[in-house]
Amino acid sequence: MRRSTPKPIRNKLDLTDRVQMRLVRKRLGLSETELTAIVGRIGNSISAISKEAAKQRAVELPKPAEVPPAAVIASASASEQAATEVTATAPIS
Repeated sequence: MRRSTPKPIRNKLDLTDRVQMRLVRKRLGLSETELTAIVGRIGNSISAISKEAAKQRAVELPKPAEVPPAAVIASASASEQAATEVTATAPIS
């Protein structure tokens, strides 16, 4: 007699299945320790894990863009103003 292999529950994460763990980590962009920490806190529901991962990404602040010093900004705006004044006063022949 042949027995069918049990089908995994589709909405639960099996921590013993390495392939499933790798796929979930890759899809959510988490490391193995982050994923196991989330599973330890939340449970093994894939939807709850993805919500928690999204919440963690939202909490992390993006790095600020490199802003040049105020002197550089002032000199750039002064040169732009001078360029517009020169073109505005130039005679058209």
